[in-house]
Amino acid sequence: MVLATLAFGTFMATLDSSIVNIALPTIRRELNAGDSVEWVILSYLLTTTSTLLIMGKLSDWLGRRRMYITGFAIFVLGSLLCGLSWNIGSLITFRVVQGLGAAMIFAIGPAIISDTFAPAERGQALGLMGAVVAAGSSAGPVAGGLLLANFGWQSIFFVNLPIGMLAIWRASVVLPASPRQPQQSFDLVGAGLFLVGIITLLTGLDFGPEPEYGWNNPLVLGMLSAGVVLLTGFFWWESRTPAPMLKLSLFQSRPYTSAIVAAWLGFVASGGNLFIIPFFLQQLLGFTPQKAGLVLLSGPLTLSIVAPIGGYLSSRLPTRWLATAGLLLTASGYFAFSFLQADWDWHDVVWRTALISCGFALFQSPNSSSALNSAPLSERGIASSMIAFMRNMGFVVGIALAAAIWYSIRNRYALTHGGDAVSPTAQLTGMQSVYWTLTGVVLLAAAISFLRGNRPASPEHPETTKGGMATIVG
Repeated sequence: MVLATLAFGTFMATLDSSIVNIALPTIRRELNAGDSVEWVILSYLLTTTSTLLIMGKLSDWLGRRRMYITGFAIFVLGSLLCGLSWNIGSLITFRVVQGLGAAMIFAIGPAIISDTFAPAERGQALGLMGAVVAAGSSAGPVAGGLLLANFGWQSIFFVNLPIGMLAIWRASVVLPASPRQPQQSFDLVGAGLFLVGIITLLTGLDFGPEPEYGWNNPLVLGMLSAGVVLLTGFFWWESRTPAPMLKLSLFQSRPYTSAIVAAWLGFVASGGNLFIIPFFLQQLLGFTPQKAGLVLLSGPLTLSIVAPIGGYLSSRLPTRWLATAGLLLTASGYFAFSFLQADWDWHDVVWRTALISCGFALFQSPNSSSALNSAPLSERGIASSMIAFMRNMGFVVGIALAAAIWYSIRNRYALTHGGDAVSPTAQLTGMQSVYWTLTGVVLLAAAISFLRGNRPASPEHPETTKGGMATIVG
């Protein structure tokens, strides 16, 4: 019952990450949002990412059950406010509220599972949670398309209300009480440096391509510089404080560092693709939201089918070869997308999307297994949290990167050719440049993955556990 309750919350939070993507063109049109519509996704992911580790630490102080129920209540409140939004600014603000609730759900759910299940059962329970994450990602585009076609964009938020209230009731009845540890110290300085640094950096990336700003604008340059300085200060502080928010000692292991960096680059590419593809399908190909959602379903379906295969192979093949081969397949899919045209049909998108997901599924399971097996046993929990953190962080940076390249290239094309920045040709030119960049990002990830080396099996890093651990994170 505990697992089912937690799975319900994880499904809702994951669904809300993907369901909004398909609604972006509609929201942009009906709220007259312009290019700032990307912040509907970015604000949610940014809030979740920047507060993930903070919420985990607070749960030790206040108790996991109380924090989880509070997070669900905040998530439901944010959903209500999002559905009542009257302009793009209010929607972005209320998505921040939603993101705070989602951060509590994501951060505390695995900890409750660890508290509840015995070590022999913990892997299977976490593996089922991984399947729930894939189900939420798969259902998002389809559910979003159906709701948009029949009830408008507000319905993608209002649907969370009755389901969320039921989930809060079940959590209050089922979840066990957990001990509180109010004496633990909290890295407030590190959390503040990271939060302000990443928001400042990504805001600069967002403003850079805008015509009223530009990359040479003092405000943009100041934000980018301040973000880099603050994040540098964050890592400096984390290396010296006795109770860091982020344990840098994990990165002394080359296999772990290679796995984490390769995963981050892979999710950067995924975030960029997830931002661009709904606009291509609906604005340039003229697909309805429902049809676009069905086309995008090919990615998560392929991922859910191939991921167990990747987990099975990870215990039989060296990680560097399997993970690198998967990234090369993914890169070939992004390269194929770089030739996108306005006369494509649905099948032109489906096979490319399936190719990307097939390669990423072969990479993700063994790569995550390698990261966990490379970490000391005493730090496996932190290592697992870092993978989730890098996933969210990759999505945030990927969205900002894709938007910056798309807007900059299309605006430059319009200025050079004397046309309109929203013309199909200008839009295609910008999108093609995005996919060229994503191809390069994944190729870099493949090179890093290959250079990780092979970690020999040992009693503390048994090769026989790789398949199971792959399921946990995948």
